[in-house]
Amino acid sequence: MKIGNIELANNVILAPMAGITDVIFRSICKEMGAGLVYSEMVSSRGLYYKDKKTENLMKIDQRERPTTLQIFGSEPEIMAKIVYDKLNKREDVDIIDINMGCPTPKIVRNGDGCALMKNPKLIEQIIKSIVNVSEKPITIKIRMGWDEDSINAVTVAKIAEQSGASAVAVHGRTREQFYTGKANWDIIKNVKESVSIPVIGNGDVFTPEDGKRMVEYTNCDGIMIGRGCRGNPWIFKRTVALITKEENLPLPTSEERILMSINHLDMLSKVKREIIAVKEMRKHIAWYIKGIKFSAEIRNKINLISEKAELKKLLYEYLENIKNFEN
Repeated sequence: MKIGNIELANNVILAPMAGITDVIFRSICKEMGAGLVYSEMVSSRGLYYKDKKTENLMKIDQRERPTTLQIFGSEPEIMAKIVYDKLNKREDVDIIDINMGCPTPKIVRNGDGCALMKNPKLIEQIIKSIVNVSEKPITIKIRMGWDEDSINAVTVAKIAEQSGASAVAVHGRTREQFYTGKANWDIIKNVKESVSIPVIGNGDVFTPEDGKRMVEYTNCDGIMIGRGCRGNPWIFKRTVALITKEENLPLPTSEERILMSINHLDMLSKVKREIIAVKEMRKHIAWYIKGIKFSAEIRNKINLISEKAELKKLLYEYLENIKNFEN
């Protein structure tokens, strides 16, 4: 799969997720077979006004490339300026994505994210303004529409193509759905049939079989995995194997999942302060161990721990208990 001038190793892609797809998790997913990874969404206004926290979200490791840096905003001039002044100079940013799908109230309240889908004219202005100054491929990520009465993904995708975008990712839900209900893959299929740029399908891919069915049903060029990879980065190589070789790789063992959580903790603590790394790992560890025997008890203990050494000790003890239980 190719986006602009960027060749991907495969078409199974890590979705952008706020508070989750940081530099460490992206590196893990890349190592586990993701063909492309997306950053957490970054505020164009934050970059424009040189906000330190916003700048920190832009850390990229060479191991995770190619990387898509996702920005959000609704002011064409500001967005174009930060692309021209800042992102063009970043050799580690391969693709720039514009978020037009985030449903959270604090984002749409400012006219950003999925709120843009209520204003196709503004979408056109934003894409054209950025494409005119960017030295990198520009993509967009959208939803079906704002609500069931305003489904306009096909219209927006056509505007994106005509405005110079190199690809479009489509989440088969409306903003009003957030992440509830079932993703509508028909809209992904309709978008694919309406444009010639690559279309990436997103929504309800929780297993390799889901990914294979999405490609077969929609004919989409790429498969984007979000919630399905939380605690399960193995899904990328398993999905690639199923699609390309009809090979069913085994699920990760309990031991592999616990060891991955320890590895994730070690990696994260190298780039963040210990107390922050431990707090952020609580949700990741809960996802890694979900469904393993005694996991509820371990989650309760994890939430009371604030030191890395104590957390690792608990996880290694848990690993030994699981080995004894399963053998």
